[in-house]
Amino acid sequence: MTSARRRTVRVVRGGPVLVEGPVDIELPDGTRVESDRFMVAICACGRSKNYPLCDTSHRRRRRRTS
Repeated sequence: MTSARRRTVRVVRGGPVLVEGPVDIELPDGTRVESDRFMVAICACGRSKNYPLCDTSHRRRRRRTS
């Protein structure tokens, strides 16, 4: 993706990196992931089952108290 338009990237403390889309993400092994969404959440914790896209696995699970 080549664009002269400046994109906004927002780092969320304890959460994902939010990038204005659409984006092409290139992984270290050379594979590419494309997203046409207007805002893309990129996993920063490494726990996502949908890596490199965030699936909210970074959220802490709270135990229910009876």
